[in-house]
Amino acid sequence: MGLFISPAYAAGAADDAAGGGVGLPQLDFATFPSQIFWLIVTLVVLYLIFVNVALPKIGGIIEARHDAIEDDLDRAAEFKRKAAAAEAAYEKALADARAEAHKIAEAARAEIAKEVEAATAKADAEISARAAEAEARLAEIKADSKAAVAQVAADTAEALVAAVAPGAASPDAVRAAAQRRTEG
Repeated sequence: MGLFISPAYAAGAADDAAGGGVGLPQLDFATFPSQIFWLIVTLVVLYLIFVNVALPKIGGIIEARHDAIEDDLDRAAEFKRKAAAAEAAYEKALADARAEAHKIAEAARAEIAKEVEAATAKADAEISARAAEAEARLAEIKADSKAAVAQVAADTAEALVAAVAPGAASPDAVRAAAQRRTEG
């Protein structure tokens, strides 16, 4: 059997085979030295496996993960710089577009002001022409009305003189007197 198997264990194993068991062999104090030996051998083998196989692999995985995280952080910083540059370019383009729109709006305002000024000058000229035309028409109407009033006054004076004192004055003298009176 084993290297450190005690005679008591061998006897207990024979009793177990015969059906009259002693109990659990791992609790038998007679087998403790053998169990401790194999426990130490097993722990040393597991330690050597962990130190030489598992821990280097875990360390490599941790190092690779650390490198990947550093690369991701570097790329994120680069993307952040690019985003900041893109934002600055966008802000500059937006400011340029606003300035251009302001220039276009000012040019449009100036053009509209010129058009309004031209339309106002045209309207003023039309109004002045119509006012001059109206004044000429008024002067014509005034002259016509004066002539009509003079005619009516002369006719009325002639009729009155003929009615009040027939033959006292000549019709031409009455007309001349009425005309002097309406002009003065």
